[in-house]
Formats: sequence, C-alpha cells, structure tokens
Amino acid sequence: MPKSKERCEEIRTKTRSKILHDSMLYFAKNGFAGTKISDLAKHIGIGQGTLYIYFKSKEELFHEIFTLINSGKDMKELKMLTRLPISANKKILRLSRSIMTKLTQDEIYAAKIALNTQMIFEQKDFVSVETTYQSELYQMTEKIIEQGQKEGSVVEGLPMKLADYYWGVVYLYALKKLFTTNYEMISEKDLARVLLIDG
Repeated sequence: MPKSKERCEEIRTKTRSKILHDSMLYFAKNGFAGTKISDLAKHIGIGQGTLYIYFKSKEELFHEIFTLINSGKDMKELKMLTRLPISANKKILRLSRSIMTKLTQDEIYAAKIALNTQMIFEQKDFVSVETTYQSELYQMTEKIIEQGQKEGSVVEGLPMKLADYYWGVVYLYALKKLFTTNYEMISEKDLARVLLIDG
C-alpha cells in the first residue's frame, strides 16, 4: 500500500531535520573547508544523492545551518549587556553565567559557538598583528574588557587578545559538549576568572 501524502511529507520533514542536525555537528567539528559531501552523507547515514535532493550544494546546506543557529538573539543580549550601567566585573560574571548555562543545557548553542569560531578561522580575517578579528562578538567583549581594565577589575593585556582567549575557552568547552561524553564542565566563575583579577 502506497504511503499517504501526509506520511511522505512527514518523512521528508524528519529527513531534512536529521540532515540539518547531523550536518551542523559535522561542520562544527570539521569546519566548512574540511567537510566533503561524501563524508558528510556517510556520517548522516544517507546516500550522497539523497542529500542533494534536499540541498543543492554544500554551500546551500551550510548557509541554511548558519541561518538557523545565528538568529542574532545572543548578539542582542551581549550588546545590551555592554550598555548596562553596571561594572565590567558584573557584566563578565553575567556573560559567563549565560554562556555556561547555555553550553550545559543546549547542544545547538555549543554547535553555534563551534561554527562561529570555525568561520573566524576559515576567513583568516585578521586586521592587525594583535589578532583583531572582524567579529562583532569579539568587539563587544573587547568593550567590556576595556571598561574593566579602566575600573581595575580585568587583567592587563591587549583587550582583543583577552577577548580571543576568553572565547577560545568557550570554544574548547563547546567542542567538549559536542564530541565527548566524559568531561567536567567548568563553572561560570572559572570562565569569568579568565578575565577578572579577583574572579
């Protein structure tokens, strides 16, 4: 007996969701440049031709994933945090709490962190020898760090390098969340201690 139109659509929707979910994790681990469609299809457990039924190219698939996870909500939260009339110490603690809560509870957030970092690596978009990235995420973090250095609560150093270091730690734990099962997640205070003099 042939499948109903509704059942076919349900299968198609589930398959597309599985492709997006599994591809997101694969791209997060391997980056865009390090992903071959043949390897990706094998990882998902489908034929390469099946993948092309849903997405015309690796670029289209990656764009869909990036759009899906890059809603801008996190950037709005960080922008709002930078504008709050509170100390940088409190801003860093709030940011660290938000990040660690999301990392602990949300695989999608971990993949977003990993993919955003991979994009920075692959673009090689440095504007100076101080590794200043053209990333709004880094620039917003840099502003909080500069404020904290003026207030005396943040360690000395180039603010952009410190932002890079902070998000590098977040990236490491995002990868641990995505690809390991036996690890201990750091606390929000551990993360904040990367920047704060008195943690």
